[in-house]
Amino acid sequence: MLALSRKKDEAIVVNNNIEITILEIKGDQVKIGITAPKSVPIYRKEVYLQIQEANKAASSVEGLNALKGMLKK
Repeated sequence: MLALSRKKDEAIVVNNNIEITILEIKGDQVKIGITAPKSVPIYRKEVYLQIQEANKAASSVEGLNALKGMLKK
């Protein structure tokens, strides 16, 4: 992991096309802004993990059987 210190209104650039800017610092919260191409998906980590779990469940045998059952209706 790369750890960087940034102040308000300072930014970092990732892969030449993603910019992460510190917008606001209040107590223990930091508000960031992300500028990236529309083709780059950006998720909060907890949402990303939920998506991964849902995808795993949907690709399981039980998930496939449930999908088959829905398609037969």
